[in-house]
Amino acid sequence: MKIVKMGMLMGAGVVLPALMIPAVALAQAAPAAAMQPATPATAAAPAAPAAPSSATLAAGAKVVDTSGGPVGTIESVDGDYAVLATTNSKVRLPKSSFAMGPNGPVIAMTAAQIDAAAAQAAPAKAAAADKPSVTQGAAVSDMQGGAVGTVAAVNAQFATVQLATGTKVRLPITAFAAGDNGGLKIAMTAQQLGAAAGASGGSTGK
Repeated sequence: MKIVKMGMLMGAGVVLPALMIPAVALAQAAPAAAMQPATPATAAAPAAPAAPSSATLAAGAKVVDTSGGPVGTIESVDGDYAVLATTNSKVRLPKSSFAMGPNGPVIAMTAAQIDAAAAQAAPAKAAAADKPSVTQGAAVSDMQGGAVGTVAAVNAQFATVQLATGTKVRLPITAFAAGDNGGLKIAMTAQQLGAAAGASGGSTGK
């Protein structure tokens, strides 16, 4: 039975790095703190000089930027995090992202900056959500829905597809996309994959 290592056939998902957004400086500001959205995006926010207590950072509190401009409203507080709702987005922030000003919580980002960060980070979350689950026994089809084979083995980086002919072809995980009915799909037909395996030669295995 022939096992062939193939290069990437198609990209099924995109992994993006954490998004860091420049912000308006606060006096004695601490290092940037990670900002996690309630829905639907992931972004990052700088830390304000002092984290307010749960008693001062409460649902309904109006948040302003360092210039006094309105940013949004604290929608909820959960442990060390608070959900900040602007006009266009909702983001989950560490409490350390806020300082207490004379009129309530202050954050070192404007509403526009927070909305822009959330919008830019949304594709990363979507890409992660679209990443298929490649598991042993999963049916593999081509882009037109034709049967290709079955996943015979899988590890963190590669999956071995067994064709109906018995040939086994090793593909990178990134070669797979989510198919119909919980299956997987790749950018080659069974005939094309078999032909490529035959032409490539490679090591044999049981």
